Amino acid sequence: MAKQAVSVTSGEVEGTYVGEDDAEGVKVTLKASDTGTGGTVTVHNWPTGSWYKGELGDTFDGSGTWDVVGGNSSDEYGRVRLSFTEPERFLRDDTLDSLSVATDSERTYLYEDDDPDVCPAFRLRLT
Repeated sequence: MAKQAVSVTSGEVEGTYVGEDDAEGVKVTLKASDTGTGGTVTVHNWPTGSWYKGELGDTFDGSGTWDVVGGNSSDEYGRVRLSFTEPERFLRDDTLDSLSVATDSERTYLYEDDDPDVCPAFRLRLT
């Protein structure tokens, strides 16, 4: 996988990502807005947080907004924060809503950074 990005811009992460490994079958599209550090997001087969599994099932298709955060100091890395409004608004941390960014000259990934000592199992690659 590519190296964790120290800082990223909306333009660098905009696009459609497809899942690999534990994220197989997941698709995320980030569309940048003309202003700001984010834009709109649509997801397909996104993992449902445990609070909503009884209502929505294990995964959902949805939409909302996204922002680029972090990467402002030597000990922070760039992240993409998601805020879902469809199928319903989720509270922070009620589903996977923050992804780390990894880039190199050929690839860009969004991934769940749950263990920095292990290659991320839930990762999506820019197509």
